[in-house]
Amino acid sequence: MNWPPAVLWILGAYLVGGIPFGFLIGKSRGVDVRTVGSRNIGATNVFRTVGKKWGVLAFILDVAKGFVPTLVCRLTVGDPTWLPLAVGVTCVLGHMLTPYMKFRGGKGVATAFGMLLALIPGMVGVAFAIFAVLFALSHMISLGSCGAAIFLAAAIWFPILGTKGVEDLPQCILVAALSLFVVWKHRSNIGRILRGEENKIYLFRKKAADLI
Repeated sequence: MNWPPAVLWILGAYLVGGIPFGFLIGKSRGVDVRTVGSRNIGATNVFRTVGKKWGVLAFILDVAKGFVPTLVCRLTVGDPTWLPLAVGVTCVLGHMLTPYMKFRGGKGVATAFGMLLALIPGMVGVAFAIFAVLFALSHMISLGSCGAAIFLAAAIWFPILGTKGVEDLPQCILVAALSLFVVWKHRSNIGRILRGEENKIYLFRKKAADLI
């Protein structure tokens, strides 16, 4: 594949990744998620401020916009082999720096999950298990997200769970950099966690204070 089609793939991925599903879902329900809760357009804030089912929908759509372009590229483009990875990373950057909202977007966890699910499903399965355990113990999506991202940043370098480790250096570098970028995007959450002020989400029961 020569450069013009590759550029079109990457540009298309950026535009798809930039679709602000969380914001659109909120607006459809009469809520501007940029002005409530954490003021983030991601699924977590939709879940908290618009409703659980709408947050789940936002999460699914954010995952899909990373998963679908990456998988389609992987299945249809044989060469260059780096292009599906570039498409996936660009989807995530589109979500974080959406062109439709003055380059202010979400934190990229769901979209990164979708992208990596299309590329390294075994490793993503372990990362998701880490996320689930941390979230179940803390009720903090941010803590689970950071834990999973740190795992991916480290584990991508080793030939486990279907990856080639350092044999595929571009993939290792990009996945590690993207994972650490996700952690950096959560820096305000990390500060609140350290201060004991981070918001918690209870999926199946009300907060203890609400039960009194």
